[in-house]
Amino acid sequence: MAEKEPWDLVIIGGGPAGSTTARFAAKNGLSVLVIDGRKSIGEPLQCGELVPSNDEMKRLCPNVPDIDELFKTPKNAISQHTKEMHLIPPSGKPLKYDFEGLMLNRVKHDQELVRLAKINGAEFLTGTRVRDIKDNSVYLKDGSVINAKIIVGAGGHNDPLRKKHWKVKSLNIPVKFVLMDGIFSDAVELHFGSVAPGGYAWVFPKKGGANIGLGIQRKFAKGKSLNILANDFFSKYTGKISFEGAGSLPMSGSIKKFVKDNYVLVGDSAGMVLPSNGAGITIAMIGGRIAGQVISEHIKYGTPLSEYEKRWEYQMGKVMRNSQRSFKLGSILFRFPDWFINIAFNKVTKPFIWKAITCRPLLKFF
Repeated sequence: MAEKEPWDLVIIGGGPAGSTTARFAAKNGLSVLVIDGRKSIGEPLQCGELVPSNDEMKRLCPNVPDIDELFKTPKNAISQHTKEMHLIPPSGKPLKYDFEGLMLNRVKHDQELVRLAKINGAEFLTGTRVRDIKDNSVYLKDGSVINAKIIVGAGGHNDPLRKKHWKVKSLNIPVKFVLMDGIFSDAVELHFGSVAPGGYAWVFPKKGGANIGLGIQRKFAKGKSLNILANDFFSKYTGKISFEGAGSLPMSGSIKKFVKDNYVLVGDSAGMVLPSNGAGITIAMIGGRIAGQVISEHIKYGTPLSEYEKRWEYQMGKVMRNSQRSFKLGSILFRFPDWFINIAFNKVTKPFIWKAITCRPLLKFF
């Protein structure tokens, strides 16, 4: 690798954000290296694995161009197609909505994103963690140093580039989930109320089982731990648990500045998660494509890196702000007891609740 130094672009983190940034930067002729601490990118699994279909994404994010070019999910990475979403209050009486979704095999999905980056010319260095970033150099824990014109932090909310060079805080919601074998409804389920204080619990159906989990805001949990709440929820279902996972999601929305000098953030490290529903995979890929394109234009033509922030604002700014408003309103609602939430989920509020979940303006003047 030394003969390529300085690299045009070094990316810390090979998840959806990092691999997508690499794919589009390399496609435009840049020398790109992705560094990831995992030996096998995509493992261990860390999320609920649900993404909207391409047609659903076109409805949710109308300013994002060329959706089909960006999201090329192979059949072997799709566990199940879903057509309906149920939003379930403590009473158990669901509000039902049409929703086209894809339940992923997330490991295969992320490995496909790596493959797409590689066939466009990006290189990957795995099983190696970053110790420090200074100026144009990335210092690895094995003692080696890699130099780059641009350095991207795509390592999640604990990304080392963000931690050292950005003084911003996000509300991080802890999540815990399992893969459970068994027979489940074909509908995507989101459960609200004391089952998951300040957040929601989910049951996402997969072929031969489901991804079941929950995320909470600890300040609403009244002393109950995530483990206790999770185990209580898991116990409602019958089946063999084949995998247990945990993580956290940044739920404050995208941060104000993604660029500092020759440093760039993307994905979870930039807060690219929709607060009202926790969606992060597709949102990270949208940010990754913009970042990869702008960085390549910067290297080749001198386009300011700040163009990345402008294009993100055009494509995702309104959606993100709608989602942030809905999350804040939801956080107020979740302060109330279950009986109140049961009343709040009704035929009159049904369309407004769906607008909140899907990041649309609740009122026309928003």
